[in-house]
Amino acid sequence: MDKADTPKNGPAICVFCGSSFGTDPAFGEAAQAIGAGIARLGARMVFGGGSPGLMGVTARAAREAGTGVLGILPDFLRAVEPPLTQGEITEIVPDLFVRKQQLIARSDAFVVLPGGLGTYDEFFEVLTAAQLGVHAKPIVVVNVNGYFNALDALVRDTVRMGFAAQTALGLYTLADSAQAALSVLKARL
Repeated sequence: MDKADTPKNGPAICVFCGSSFGTDPAFGEAAQAIGAGIARLGARMVFGGGSPGLMGVTARAAREAGTGVLGILPDFLRAVEPPLTQGEITEIVPDLFVRKQQLIARSDAFVVLPGGLGTYDEFFEVLTAAQLGVHAKPIVVVNVNGYFNALDALVRDTVRMGFAAQTALGLYTLADSAQAALSVLKARL
């Protein structure tokens, strides 16, 4: 499939993940599977625009599987997280806040792969927006080898302690594998 044949009208799936690889090879395997799986779903991929780490793995896998890839990269990160060099569209925005606004606005669903503080920030941004009724888009957290167990426990404790409504627990799906996450997306898109 060449660039002219990439899906233009299919759903856009935003992937949040690390600009590092992490310590477990399973993280990269999940990123590869999610990128290729997005293409198999007939969807497009939207992401933070950088080429390093899991971000680059996922974007390259989606592109190589034949789908369109849109990266949204803050200007100040161009030297730290350079964009991919071929096969995708990269839009440069002024800052992280505009990046998140664009990622949310231009996506029909969200997949959260292992990552660091920025990934947590993006997860909580879309979860909070969903809780407030700003969007009703699926949020799927890929819990590779239990990476997000503590995150899930934190959200559950927040509900238990009365700082979030019980409905918050239904706003995201914790999937134990990339394949499980792709199945959730297929059913919800």
